[in-house]
Amino acid sequence: MRRPIKHRRIVAGDLHYDDQSVSKFINYIMLRGKKNVARSIVYGAFDIIKEQTKQEPLEVFKMAIKNVGPTIEVRSRRIGGANFQIPREVRGERRFQLAARWIKNVARSGKGKPMREKLAAELISAANNEGGAIKKRDEVHRMAEANKAFAHFTW
Repeated sequence: MRRPIKHRRIVAGDLHYDDQSVSKFINYIMLRGKKNVARSIVYGAFDIIKEQTKQEPLEVFKMAIKNVGPTIEVRSRRIGGANFQIPREVRGERRFQLAARWIKNVARSGKGKPMREKLAAELISAANNEGGAIKKRDEVHRMAEANKAFAHFTW
């Protein structure tokens, strides 16, 4: 039997840009319910992006999310007593979630600078198709390519 359809809550746009994806990204950055701290980190990173690139920070952010989002991933499936890594296409919501998570994790793993500077640097490098989040996307694509032989085991 199929799973029931999940009715997802629609997130309102953020304060400065009135954009739903920025609002979701602020929620991903947030730790321990401190949303104002998360907002100051994200908006501070956007100010740094505007200062360094002389471009609209929202466009750089959207380009970074688009570049980092994977188009295909592997999912584990048990068939006949063996686990296979089966490549599957990634839905749009999950693509955004993975891209935001990878950018956040790479920015958090950096040491020595404030979070807004690390986040701005990672967003700029992701928009230019370089950086740690892009490496993670390439790794996922490489895994899917290596397991292409099992693509016929579909759900």
